Amino acid sequence: MGDRSAVADYVRIGTRPGRWVLLTTVLGSGMAMLDSTVVNVALPHIGADLNADMAVLQWTVNAYMLTLAGLILLGGALGDRYGRRKVFVIGVVWFAAGSLLCGLAPDAGVLIAARALQGIGGALLTPGSLAIIQAGFHPDDRARAVGVWSGLGGVGAAVGPFLGGWLVDGPGWRWVFLINVPLAALCVPVALRHVPESRDPRAHTGRFDATGAALGALTLALATYALIEAPGQGSSRLVVGAAVAALGLGVAFARRERRLPEPMLPPDIFRSRVFTAVNAVTVCVYAAFGGFFFLAALQLQVVVGYSALGAGAALLPTTVLMLLLSARSGELGQRIGPRVPLTVGPLLCAAGMLLMLRVGEHASYVRDVLPALFVLGLGMVTLVAPLTATVLGSVDAGRAGLASGINNAAARAAGLIAVAALPLAAGMGPEAYRSAAEFGATFRRAMPMCAGSLALAALVAFLTVRRPAEAVVEPQCRMQCGVSGPAIEPGRGE
Repeated sequence: MGDRSAVADYVRIGTRPGRWVLLTTVLGSGMAMLDSTVVNVALPHIGADLNADMAVLQWTVNAYMLTLAGLILLGGALGDRYGRRKVFVIGVVWFAAGSLLCGLAPDAGVLIAARALQGIGGALLTPGSLAIIQAGFHPDDRARAVGVWSGLGGVGAAVGPFLGGWLVDGPGWRWVFLINVPLAALCVPVALRHVPESRDPRAHTGRFDATGAALGALTLALATYALIEAPGQGSSRLVVGAAVAALGLGVAFARRERRLPEPMLPPDIFRSRVFTAVNAVTVCVYAAFGGFFFLAALQLQVVVGYSALGAGAALLPTTVLMLLLSARSGELGQRIGPRVPLTVGPLLCAAGMLLMLRVGEHASYVRDVLPALFVLGLGMVTLVAPLTATVLGSVDAGRAGLASGINNAAARAAGLIAVAALPLAAGMGPEAYRSAAEFGATFRRAMPMCAGSLALAALVAFLTVRRPAEAVVEPQCRMQCGVSGPAIEPGRGE
């Protein structure tokens, strides 16, 4: 696996080196996950300060998600070839530079462009963080390490609204971006000193599929443009042309990946039924999460009347549950297999989102908001860690960067499309976030759509993930890794 040659080279989770590796990967990926949610609570203030409509708020979220989703596969491949730690560190530095530009942006156009630059950094560091864990930890400890990584990374995503609210109501919305600079300054030296380098020897030859990466990114960009601009422009030539072009480029991307000898997205990795199924589950789950967290922070401020800090604090129950229970969820998934967590978790999340229908203009936090978020948090705890490790357990460990990249791309693309499409599907106009009545009505139409996506995820998992994941490990890798039987690992499939 990677460039390691013996089990003795691996770190153990209870040791000092293991803790350093976990700290580094959690800092890096947590920074990116934090940024994915911390921005949501700042959106009303960004809109007011920059005199922006709903489309600008969507682009503020989606410019980041677009480059992240479009380039994350390339980021995983770069790490496998040139060194996962090296690419991870470059990604952290790039992300911090993009964050600094966001914090200094004088207008909406510069902010959106800087968010796109942030996404490039995220595409480099996100797959590397999980691949470092998979390549660095002893096989017996990987499941627990992934569970800890997933849990603490989930906490980073969940604590984002609270931290964002505190920053927005205090020094201002620009600090939701500037906060990343000191985090990166801590992460980089720790990574360089304490994280061992690893790479996939098989990835040292051949060319990168840069054309494939460009086709994939352009497909997402044009589809996103069509969905975001449709409420304001209707069926204009630009909107229709972007939609048609996105469809054509998507077909061209799929055909290219099937024909290339060394594609960015190798079709053979989808021979694993569980890998394919769990990525489908990922799309459904993260589409719902993306839509929910984008709209919920706005609902609590625009309709319920919370401050930015109040809206962020309201979402803390999910943070607490993820912090307390995610590692145990990973261990449970290892013992019983992924099918039950991947079925029950989405259903709990769907129930939580339906309970959010009670959150209106005069909602009580204890009676209306808290029960919904508690049920949602339980679903996230049940789901997130097993979803991650199931993907990793379904492929050869030497392809950890690729598998992580594909799964992350699926998750980010799903969130991207949800943020673009959900306001359109719910009938949300360009100025909806300025009106409590209009936004509340569209929010009530959007939550059942999110719940339906989660119910579909549960159905797919129940029908397709029938037994614990068995890693597809080559005989030589089995000997090197000390793996003699099925590798059952909880997380994000056979």
